[in-house]
Amino acid sequence: MAAADGCAALCCPTSGVPGRTGTPLAPAALARPAPTVIAPIPVSAPLPARLRAPALPARARWRHALACTALACLTWLGAAGAPAQAQGAAQDSAWATQLHDLAGSFAADQDISAEWAWKVLSQARHNGRVKRLMTPSTPKAPTVRDWQAYRERLLTAARIEAGVAFWRRHQRQLQEIEARSGVPASVIVGIIGIETTYGQNMGSIRVLDALATLAFDYPSSHPRALERGQFFRKELEQFLRLCHGNDLDPLTLQGSFAGAMGVPQFMPSSWLLYGRDGNEDGAVDLIGSPQDAIASVANYLLAHGWRAHQPAYLGVALQARPEQLRALLAPDILPTFDQATLQQLGALPLPAGTQYDGLMALVELKNGARPPEYILGTENFYAITRYNQSSYYALAVLQLGEAVQQRMQQLQPQRPPAPKAKP
Repeated sequence: MAAADGCAALCCPTSGVPGRTGTPLAPAALARPAPTVIAPIPVSAPLPARLRAPALPARARWRHALACTALACLTWLGAAGAPAQAQGAAQDSAWATQLHDLAGSFAADQDISAEWAWKVLSQARHNGRVKRLMTPSTPKAPTVRDWQAYRERLLTAARIEAGVAFWRRHQRQLQEIEARSGVPASVIVGIIGIETTYGQNMGSIRVLDALATLAFDYPSSHPRALERGQFFRKELEQFLRLCHGNDLDPLTLQGSFAGAMGVPQFMPSSWLLYGRDGNEDGAVDLIGSPQDAIASVANYLLAHGWRAHQPAYLGVALQARPEQLRALLAPDILPTFDQATLQQLGALPLPAGTQYDGLMALVELKNGARPPEYILGTENFYAITRYNQSSYYALAVLQLGEAVQQRMQQLQPQRPPAPKAKP
């Protein structure tokens, strides 16, 4: 997407909110197709020795293959002799070793063979642009959050008009999904609009390269580099499973620099967990089927705590003292306070008399040098932040959906006045 707060929207599996209502959409009945045909491996990417030595145990064969790869690199280094070349070859050797290890982890897998995994992984290429986009190397001045600027950048007239066209094109399905799941059409339209402008911008980076780069060369300057690298290694594993089980070509799929794919920008694990067959053709296609994307977004929100027929946010009149405001903001976007507690702390829900029995969070939206804005985020607001963990993103989604809905109402043909009865 034009990602919230400058980073890709990672639609990843997270724990849901207790006490949610609504029933997740029924999973699609997917038959496992024949394995994807993979292009021949280039001569420069030799197969590991284990493929030609069946007498050895699986793990031993892979260790032998890695030793052969390392020996070949050392021989080449001795002939080259240049320090810069040596460093580059060492990095290439480490890259190959890690890919070999990942392919070898499928040795005992009943669904995917290590041979197939290696045929794919051996063609992964390091993408330096992905690494730079994930953690820019140039130090920047501290970013001043500005909700109004963020909103104006995303809620453009062009995006709203594209949303109207998308809603009209899929109006029947959106109505059916809303009636069945309780997730409003406006929220689904808002998410897909922010993520990819309704499928117009699904990313142009090869997913295999993006995930491999972040799995095995995550920027070390990041404070959680090890944790993030492990996350992307698991996503790379899930990507192989997704492609193998759904007749997708792992060598051609494109997405964001973080590996998110399709109209709703799902990570591989989310595609497998929450993807749904919206057009009932027997497959989950989040790239070519907007109907599948619509059903999958609704299912994702349901699985992460969406409560039917409840608001996503409320206005608030703040009369809090400084210490009360600090207490209200301490939980961040996690719904923590009921209405009685909010009122005791000087936060009055608007409109007055609103009946909402769930927990809420006071959400602060900074406006640069201008005073911040505040809203009360409900459990449904929090569910949207499981899609992208940003309150700015969640409110932009909601307000884009509202703007598209209002524009549709404006464009509805006006009924001519009834003719006056003749005297």
